[in-house]
Formats: sequence, structure tokens, C-alpha cells
Amino acid sequence: MLSVIVRSALTKYRGLRLPSQSVVRAMSSSGGPASAYTTLAISHPAESITHVELHRPEKLNAMNKAFWSEMVDCFNEIAGDPDCRVVVVSGAGKIFTAGIDLMDMASDVLQPQGDDTARISWNLRQKITKYQETFSVIEKCPKPVVVAVHGACIGGGVDLITACDIRLCTQDTWFQVKEVDIGLAADVGTLQRLPKVIGSRSLVNELALTARKMYADEAKSSGLVSRVFPDKEAMITGALEMAGEIAGRSPVAVQGTKINLIYARDHSVAEGLDYMATWNMSMLQTQDVMKSAQAAMEKKSPKTIAFSKL
Repeated sequence: MLSVIVRSALTKYRGLRLPSQSVVRAMSSSGGPASAYTTLAISHPAESITHVELHRPEKLNAMNKAFWSEMVDCFNEIAGDPDCRVVVVSGAGKIFTAGIDLMDMASDVLQPQGDDTARISWNLRQKITKYQETFSVIEKCPKPVVVAVHGACIGGGVDLITACDIRLCTQDTWFQVKEVDIGLAADVGTLQRLPKVIGSRSLVNELALTARKMYADEAKSSGLVSRVFPDKEAMITGALEMAGEIAGRSPVAVQGTKINLIYARDHSVAEGLDYMATWNMSMLQTQDVMKSAQAAMEKKSPKTIAFSKL
């Protein structure tokens, strides 16, 4: 969870002024204010698509105390929003994220409260599990999440993207599992999810144990990302186009597919098939199947179908 020494990132990307923390309002699909976040900017660039942008550009989108709770609130809201069918996540400014804002988080993490070892450990465990939920909530969200990464994705950024469903990046992107450089094992998702994302266990071990940088081409060849774009503008356009394709399908089918893919990842084939049978014994009883079949027979795109909200 202590994912990057922010000062080293600031040295590499110096020249940005330090922030006065601004409030970015999340707008509902009706255009009115829904909630306020200090680390995220929420927009709705197209019907049924929610864009979540990490929004501390002056701090390289470093993850401060507010971020860890705001991501949970944001994705819990998205999970229950019938107007949202797919999410795009990106970062504002020069890079995707420099990881944890160590200077902001140090007192919360490095000085846990308690009268003895047991109580200190108990309180620290509670904090760690709370921070783990910040990214687990992305995985638990039934709406597919497409993450678009540019520049650097350091430490906690890798924890974040491995909880997403589809990962895209720009040609200049590099990824770094930074935790061993600051004396700890990554503890909010990278060590658990990255081995399931990348096929080579040896490569995962190398990245986690050496903290070396992985660049875009290697990320693509290893399976960490599925597409590489020449620049951020092209990537965001591509991410929104992909999101539009997903949003145009039946939300019953799309959300059921995400949930069952994650279940299958963590269970045996037999268990996955049994879960799928139980899932579809109810989900097949939807008008979406007949609507989709009719569109296929008429050689129409699923995007022409008016599916009910879910």
C-alpha cells in the first residue's frame, strides 16, 4: 500500500506547481450536482458511460487520504446507478499516478495507534483492509471498467489497474511495482491480482522483487494491457469508443459476463460452470435475449436496441 516515494517522482516530473486542493463536482446524468470529490472528476461523455478521472494533476495524481475513501464512495455510487453501463478511468495531467502520497499518508500508516503490539497490529490491520477496499470496490462493481493509462503508473497505480477489467495505455507509459524499494510488500492488490493478469509467474516475481520499470511494449506482450496507443488523446478516444461498444449491449449480458469471469478466475472450471448455470437459470428469462436475436436476424447492431435499465 505504501506504493511510491513521491519525492522521486516529483524529481522526475518537476516543474508542476504544488496544489491548492480544489473540489471537483461529480455531475449526474441529468446535469445536476450529485456529490463532491476532491481527488476525482466525474463526467458523462456519452450515454450510459461514466468517466472517472484521477484529479490531482499538480501532485501527479498521488493518492492522499481523501482518495482512499472517495474511490469507494464513487464506485459504490456507480454500482447502483442504472444510467451507467460502463466506466472509463483515466488520470489528469502529465501522468496516470505516482502512487501513494507518502507525505500525506505517513502519519496514518507509519504511526498506528495502540497501547501494545496486539492493539497496534489490530488497528494497522484495519487500516490496511480499508485501503484494500479502495481497489476491490472496482472489481466488485458489476459495471465493466476500462482504464486508460498514460505516462507513469507507479505503486498503487498498479494495484488500481489490476482491479479493472480492460487496460489500455499510451506508447510512453511505464509501470512499476515500487513497494520493495521502500521496505515492504505491496498489500492492496498487486501481489494477488497481477499473477492472474500476466501469464508468466516468473515475470510477476521479477517485477515485484526488483521494482524495475515495465514499458508499454512489454506490458502489451505480457498481457498487462490489451492495446497501446500513440498518445493520450488517441487513447481516450479509443477507450470511449470501446466503452460505447460495451454500453450498446444488454446490461444483463454485460454485467453477468463480468461477474462470471471474475468468479471463474478464482474457482475451478466445474465450480464456474455450476455458478454459471445458477446465474443463467434466472438471467435467461429476460427480454434482452429475444431483442438481441431479432436484431441479429435483421442484421442490425445491438446498439440499435433500446434495452431496459438494470
